[in-house]
Amino acid sequence: MIPTKRIKFQDLQAVNGRFEPQLSQRILEVVHSGQYVVGEQIRQFENEFSAFIGTSHTIGLSNGTNALELILRAYLEMGRIQKNDEILLPANTFIATFLAIVNQGLVPVPIDPEIPSFLPTAGALEKKITSKTKAMVMVHLYGRTAYSKGIASLLESQGMLLIEDNAQAVGSRFERRKTGNLGHAAAHSFFPTKNLGALGDAGAVTTNDPELASIIRALRHYGRTGKHCYTYAGTNYRMAEIQAAALRVKLPYLDQDNIRRMALANNYLSNISHPDILLPTPENQDFHHTWHLFTVLTKKRKLLASYLDQQGIETAVHYATPPHRQLALRKGMSPGALPVTEKIHRETLSLPLYPTLSDDNIRHIITSINNW
Repeated sequence: MIPTKRIKFQDLQAVNGRFEPQLSQRILEVVHSGQYVVGEQIRQFENEFSAFIGTSHTIGLSNGTNALELILRAYLEMGRIQKNDEILLPANTFIATFLAIVNQGLVPVPIDPEIPSFLPTAGALEKKITSKTKAMVMVHLYGRTAYSKGIASLLESQGMLLIEDNAQAVGSRFERRKTGNLGHAAAHSFFPTKNLGALGDAGAVTTNDPELASIIRALRHYGRTGKHCYTYAGTNYRMAEIQAAALRVKLPYLDQDNIRRMALANNYLSNISHPDILLPTPENQDFHHTWHLFTVLTKKRKLLASYLDQQGIETAVHYATPPHRQLALRKGMSPGALPVTEKIHRETLSLPLYPTLSDDNIRHIITSINNW
């Protein structure tokens, strides 16, 4: 039986409605305070988010892409990397990861991942390392922990930086440590659809490196290091007070929401049994995923998406065209053959998964897929 209401791919109205009236009250406090940029809400959020991730420093920023850009820019200022150095990253990530690298005058080197983990291996990374390779941007894609001891050991042996793109995985863990506290620095996104979503664009950097944190704090505010003193040619990547206020309301509930996401994902994993659908690998005792997205692979993506739409179920594609095939990135990059990435982008389909999705809706989605 098809539900009378369509099952949205993402229902932000329902997700955010759970935080009322506290959310509106906190926003009104900001409005009445007269302090709208880099004020008390941001300072409090930075402290609370550092405690959540387990790092010494959080720097609130305007969005996740800016966060990754400022990490790279700060390492350029510190002399840890130079213009035209190579940065490893998974080939199947969102284009924003590539753009952050390119926009700092660095060269992205995409690595083909494995299926069904959607993540690259240490062996695949090692084959791409040259004398110009200075860092890896490790993307915890779809909320899946991408860290491994093999990758960490390889990077350390080569003297390379490990930078995390934690835009989709806030709250994920490797063993007992949270993503965002596994490498030298991490970029976070709080775009409204994320597991911890603001009411607009927002992001952050987390790190245990005081020098890096100090430079990023300066860079986000025009390069300012003191009153009327501008040490760096910085920019304006500051987080808004209202966004920090909203994030402070929602952060205490993040673990609870992630547990709900895990339950929904496990329901999918245990009960979807269609022979034409490949499911992602589940988590294990070392890898704790937070399932920002639940993606499946099927060679009949258009047919499945159309069928589910007829059943009142919205789906999405993340992402239709791989970054290395985007016109913006074709110049100056020779990625070589990336057959697994091509397959993923050709066949991936994302199913609804968010904390307010009901058990009845999940059952309808599973039954519909199995009857396809």
